[in-house]
Amino acid sequence: MLKITTEILAAKIHQLEALERRIEQLELFSHDLQQRKCPTTNKSVPQNTEISRQSREKSSIPKTCHDIRVAHPSQTSGMYWIDPDGQGVGEDPIVAFCNMTTGSTAILHDSESRISVSHCSDPGCYSRLIKYSATSGQMTALAELSDECHQSIRYDCTSAPLKIYGIMFSWWNDNDGNPHYFWSGGKSNVHTCQCGIERNCVEDLAACNCDSSLPTPLTDIGNDHGQGVITDKNILPITRLNFGGTLTANSTSQHTLGRFECTGQVAVDEMPTSSGDHWRMEHKLNGLRSAIMGTDASDKFDCDFKTFQNNADFKKFIGMSVSAFFYVQKNTSFATTDIPIPFEIAMANVGDAINSTSGIFTAPQEGRYFFSFTGLAQFPFSSSYKLRLGVGLYLNGNLNGRSWVANKASDQHSPFRLESTQHLQPGDKVWLQITDISDGVYLYDNSNHYSHFTGWLLQKEIFEK
Repeated sequence: MLKITTEILAAKIHQLEALERRIEQLELFSHDLQQRKCPTTNKSVPQNTEISRQSREKSSIPKTCHDIRVAHPSQTSGMYWIDPDGQGVGEDPIVAFCNMTTGSTAILHDSESRISVSHCSDPGCYSRLIKYSATSGQMTALAELSDECHQSIRYDCTSAPLKIYGIMFSWWNDNDGNPHYFWSGGKSNVHTCQCGIERNCVEDLAACNCDSSLPTPLTDIGNDHGQGVITDKNILPITRLNFGGTLTANSTSQHTLGRFECTGQVAVDEMPTSSGDHWRMEHKLNGLRSAIMGTDASDKFDCDFKTFQNNADFKKFIGMSVSAFFYVQKNTSFATTDIPIPFEIAMANVGDAINSTSGIFTAPQEGRYFFSFTGLAQFPFSSSYKLRLGVGLYLNGNLNGRSWVANKASDQHSPFRLESTQHLQPGDKVWLQITDISDGVYLYDNSNHYSHFTGWLLQKEIFEK
């Protein structure tokens, strides 16, 4: 009887401690809110500070605490209004706790204190929805902007396994509602805790301390702070906790969930690779944007920056532009008619659109292409009439342009060139061909490379006709 009374008193003490911590958090939160006032609405931001003055002047709210710390390093830690998806875009601003020592942004929720799990034996029979002080869209935007995000979780247990006999009794749900069974580290399909990662659980074969058969109080997921840390920002924050497995009369368990916290800033130092990069670069004007896709292609998007990334209207795919650029040379003379002029050396062939051996270029996609040819004609003997050499640009077997040179003098070399812009369809073939040539005349070349043929995609056709 005395043992039962002691256990009841201990449980009551835990509940009172949790209630006291929650009251302290609410009092702090309420105090901070009363000290702040939003510059453009009735919402809260710091009063009598540099940031509130600039906010009123610029009618702007920072996206993250990192932005506040960079712009105003003298600010103290506390509650601030931020707008991760951008002011005037998407959802309303949110309140977050800013750690001005680290510049981290923390989103509060209703399950930060130590909460006892109801006594039940079935898998997930205890389920708690986590209610945050920010919307899902704003937290997604915060994660997109931040270099890293994490969330800690602690599970105290006595004879309350997370997994036993191959049965998962406990799991948590990510920002899309998907269940996960790992309790520390990055995304994993394996049930594990921090002690399982470090291989120092109380039992060698256990993945978590609470999976142990020892009938003593244990803690998961234990790192130096007695908690595990989920580090995959793409699946955070945790939206629901599910526990079960309190199988015996002595089984007890409590969970403590940390705030959703993000630090740093994703840097976009090079050409954007997505519409999201344009958004991170503070682009605000709607319209066509390019995104580099690898080394040989780019996408075209119609971006609406008045919405957010998870909105279907944020970006509309217009088309992909595959780079096409070639530069080929000859190193031997040539005088054959009725066939494409071949080239022995390919200096560049981005997109593999030209076959230098055959000399034929094949358009990879619809668009406007530019072609340029330079050659050197040799006239080995004099003539009373002009000797000629002509080279034409052919499109699918049809002559589309021609250049030629003529000379009467003996042993003369005459340069000539041909340039053309063509609107091509995918699969169209372009090549050079000798159109007319006098006896003894030839397209001269050697190791000095006098003949050059180059071309590239000027503009892809991105709109439907």
